[in-house]
Amino acid sequence: MTHLTTTGHPQTRREIKALSLPALIRLVTEIDDNGPISHQKGSLQSTFDDLRAPQLRYAIDRAREFGLVYGDEDERVRYRLTGSGEELAEVYDTAARWARTHQFPSAACDFTTRVQRTLHLLGHAPALAGATARLGESIGTAVPGGAVLGREALVALEDPQRELAAWLTAHAHVLHEAALHSSYAADEMEPAA
Repeated sequence: MTHLTTTGHPQTRREIKALSLPALIRLVTEIDDNGPISHQKGSLQSTFDDLRAPQLRYAIDRAREFGLVYGDEDERVRYRLTGSGEELAEVYDTAARWARTHQFPSAACDFTTRVQRTLHLLGHAPALAGATARLGESIGTAVPGGAVLGREALVALEDPQRELAAWLTAHAHVLHEAALHSSYAADEMEPAA
């Protein structure tokens, strides 16, 4: 668990919180899974018909601010992922795979919740850094949110943490300023999963 300490800094936790917006996770993964969103009238809202317009607008604004999506109003394509958006989609996929494998936060939950809760967990890395060593013969250790993770899950958590830390390091110039603005407003725009 050597890498877990790199994501526990307060600034990094704000950045992780900014990347954990459910609508942002949905936007990035939708474009990653299904390709660019068309410029045709109504295509954006029909793709995300379960999101309210302010949530969707906020996610798009954050995605642009973080350099995750781009598009030209004159093009056929309204939104497509940038290279950093594609890399973040990989981070989200890795977090979701870890969560599914270790049934975190529960056996039955959706992709967005898995990603959001795993990123939240990674933001509390200092509390987890020594957890594996302290486990001894116990079944597991309690983590933020009330779940109990065993040694295997804690060791495997290093994979999503490593990817997240690499992404945060590579994109620190964008996130530092943007996360300060978005993390406070995020509480008002997005319910916790």
